Amino acid sequence: MDTRATPADHDEDWIVLTDPDVSGLELERVLGVLRSACLSSGPQVEDFEAEFAARHGRTYGVATASGTLAMSLALRALGIGPGDEVIATSYGWHQAAHAILLAGATPNFAEIDYWSGCISPSAAAERIRPSTRALIGNNCNGHPAAWKALRELADRHGIALIEDSTEAIGSRYLGRPVGSFGDLSVFDFSQPGALCCGEGGMVLTDDPRLATELRYLRAHRLADRRSVSIGSRVPLQAGMSDLTAALGLAQLERLDEILARRKQVEASYRDAMQSFEGLKPPYLGPDVDEVHWMLYVVHLGARFSASARAQIVDDLEADLIEAAPFSALLHQQFAYQALGEAFNCRRGCLKNTERIGDRSLALPFHSQLGPDEVKFLVKTLKDACTNVGAGAAIYL
Repeated sequence: MDTRATPADHDEDWIVLTDPDVSGLELERVLGVLRSACLSSGPQVEDFEAEFAARHGRTYGVATASGTLAMSLALRALGIGPGDEVIATSYGWHQAAHAILLAGATPNFAEIDYWSGCISPSAAAERIRPSTRALIGNNCNGHPAAWKALRELADRHGIALIEDSTEAIGSRYLGRPVGSFGDLSVFDFSQPGALCCGEGGMVLTDDPRLATELRYLRAHRLADRRSVSIGSRVPLQAGMSDLTAALGLAQLERLDEILARRKQVEASYRDAMQSFEGLKPPYLGPDVDEVHWMLYVVHLGARFSASARAQIVDDLEADLIEAAPFSALLHQQFAYQALGEAFNCRRGCLKNTERIGDRSLALPFHSQLGPDEVKFLVKTLKDACTNVGAGAAIYL
């Protein structure tokens, strides 16, 4: 039995990995719904869908109970199922690949760009086969993918482009917000995202046919009970409640404020991290206008291994600092191992993914962190890295 303390045991003592930015506005909106006659999907959901879509320059928004369900609906709306392949990455938000399996399709893992962590367009091109139906691009930890090249690739091969924006709300590429590039774009509103509703997700699209299909597959409405075609396809119970949507609307109203506060924490990290020798600055790829990190992620140097990273996490935990590996690589997990090397599901198939995935470390990042806490956190991290890696440098 593990008897170690956790953040849940002593919230007031820990520097936690994530802490949602909630104000009186959120409380007021949620209380308003609790006093209303509608707790399930209703007018708050419709307003949240419309306002979220408008912020991203999209025509339609379809709210869901989770990001995983949002990605599942996106795949189903495209008609993707058994016998189809979808190109994705092994690194980052793991629910994207999980949704592929849940749809009965097969994930085909492509290599990532070493610097951004996003899917590499050239690597994705190598994975396209006759059975490929879609490509999921990832805005990894807030950094936009190379959407211009990915759009050209998808159009050239006649496959759908799905934008995984679960980690990147607020980031901008080529003058546009992430979430505005895919045929379908998926967002997740759970922690540690800047816009946090506890749970929830959203699919954005400009295609009216896809929007109609998404809503049909999400859940049956009361009005659908008289439809003669109601049983043609089985929907999920995947709708968002008005309670969640009210929280989302309040967070959306405050989003610029929340993102600005997180930028202040990022600046504190940047200043404190100068004490590390050999530090590389945060990467901004070509055509990237603005990055809003989901978590503050450092990449440990080449002397470190996955086991060394685990020791650093333990050392930080001893000082009541919550940290974690940024991503558990999917191509090494049992659920995907049966796919074999043909789908890059063996260790050694994805060199960059493993190089980054084994040494990426997520540190606390939220708007409640003050400069002194960041200084203490970075000093403790430096001591832990020195103890484990004999003074080896870390890299952003």
